[in-house]
Amino acid sequence: MNVDAAVAAVAAIAGLCTGVFAMLAFRWSERDQAKPTRSSLHTEAALPPGVDTVLSVLRSSAVVLDEADAVVKASSAAYALGLVRGGKLAVEPMMQMARDTRRDGEIRQVELDLPRRGTGRGDALAVSARVAPLGSRLVLLLVEDLTEARRIEAVRRDFVANVSHELKTPVGALSLLSEAVMDASDDPEAVERFAGRMQNEATRLTSLVQELIDLSRVQNDDPLEDAEPVRVDELVAEAMDRCRQQAGVKQITMAAGGTVDLSVWGNRGQLAAALGNLVENAVNYSPSRTRVGIAGRRVAAPGGDLIEIAVTDQGIGISEKDRDRVFERFYRVDPARSRATGGTGLGLAIVKHVAASHGGEVTVWSAEGQGSTFTLRLPEAGAVRDRERPADLSAEGLDDEDRPYETFNDPLPAHPAPEVLP
Repeated sequence: MNVDAAVAAVAAIAGLCTGVFAMLAFRWSERDQAKPTRSSLHTEAALPPGVDTVLSVLRSSAVVLDEADAVVKASSAAYALGLVRGGKLAVEPMMQMARDTRRDGEIRQVELDLPRRGTGRGDALAVSARVAPLGSRLVLLLVEDLTEARRIEAVRRDFVANVSHELKTPVGALSLLSEAVMDASDDPEAVERFAGRMQNEATRLTSLVQELIDLSRVQNDDPLEDAEPVRVDELVAEAMDRCRQQAGVKQITMAAGGTVDLSVWGNRGQLAAALGNLVENAVNYSPSRTRVGIAGRRVAAPGGDLIEIAVTDQGIGISEKDRDRVFERFYRVDPARSRATGGTGLGLAIVKHVAASHGGEVTVWSAEGQGSTFTLRLPEAGAVRDRERPADLSAEGLDDEDRPYETFNDPLPAHPAPEVLP
């Protein structure tokens, strides 16, 4: 009996001890959970009230550092630029700026070129970093991405330099020719010859100024504000009429064909200028007694049908190294030939901007000595079209003189179909 009582007493004492230990463990766990972690200290206690909200709406990349140079807060843009990696600021010059600012409280700003993440081409990101103290222990780093602004500024500088150079050439020629006319005032034949050259330079200057105006207009205007359905055959006929005289002088045959009754959606004036530039280039850069063809067709695309207008020539062609640059402003494949044809180097740049502003694109296929095919792709006007219209206009009851343009009887050889263009 005494043994049973002793066992019961021991069990009671053991249960009491177990309960006491369990209560102590529970209290200890609660105290540990109540302790602020390093992360919570950074995001809640360390940041002054309202700073987190302000940083979340800033367009700049924002990084907050504590006294140990650890990242307390970083915006998603900072991670995207590669400023923060593994919870630390990864740009050493910015880290040194933060340390200096923490030491003396002075605001600092610097512009840096950073390597672009994920590319092996050596591209650099141009950024402006500004560091300022935030409270007594923290430092705020704001970083602006200046890459696009730098690119636009470089384009503007190049454009101004190129325009100045292009304007200087005809203006200088006019000045010299005018002096020559004055010196040869007693020689009617020389005066007539110099006057003719002056007229050519004045025409070139007028063309350059007009194309600068056209380029500025297509870059700044929204063509879809005055958009309307535009018939492709009317655009082709207008482009051919524009170049008929030059083609006649060189005995170049212009022929049009392809699918009939096509329409695109956009600004008629800009579309006519773009197609006219393509046809004019084809005529200017083609040898005498060759052919230039213009053909339109409809192609299926995921976002809706597109209209392709291909301009094919049998000219000198474009080398592979020049193909990617022919749409740059003032870029000429053959500067000497451009001077002979009166080219300004802006025609294809205008085509590119018109195509882009209309939701389309322009591409080029070319081989040296074989010719080139420029293809303008534009959205079709309207969602429903009759796909069974006959290609022969005479089936519609039209006489030959009613045809909007001459049709192909013999397609130009050695050129790919538009769908295989790169």
